[in-house]
Amino acid sequence: MIEIREHDFDIGFEYESIRKIAGDAGAIVTFSGLVREFYQPGTESKRSIKTLLLEHYPGMTEKALQKIESDARERWDLLDVRIIHRVGLLKPQDQIVFVGTASAHRLAAFESASFIMDFLKSKAPFWKKEKENDNGEGQWVQSRDTDVEAIRRWSV
Repeated sequence: MIEIREHDFDIGFEYESIRKIAGDAGAIVTFSGLVREFYQPGTESKRSIKTLLLEHYPGMTEKALQKIESDARERWDLLDVRIIHRVGLLKPQDQIVFVGTASAHRLAAFESASFIMDFLKSKAPFWKKEKENDNGEGQWVQSRDTDVEAIRRWSV
């Protein structure tokens, strides 16, 4: 299941939903990403972030997330996959992303969740703008070399 939405999600509810669908799963792995208050690109000093605006193109984004899910299902025998990504205006410590995977064995659940997150960070068409205060336009977040490097490990 893939969902892009503005409102928050309940990790407990999402876990229970996966558990019901997965049936006799041996492992369920979940990940929840949060908006950080402090951002430190490279070696610059820390900047305090007041808001993070996430934008996307409806239709295009869902298609990209479906591809990521499909690629994960091709690599691992998964009983269920859940990807929730929020858009809109978020504040520090808001939940921004949820990934849950279920499989018969833990390794497949761990690896597939990590794979999905790595590709969400690098390949999903979301645009993020950080604002440090109420004045000004803010600045668009650039992709990081570490995110690009993370997906290289999945190339076989």
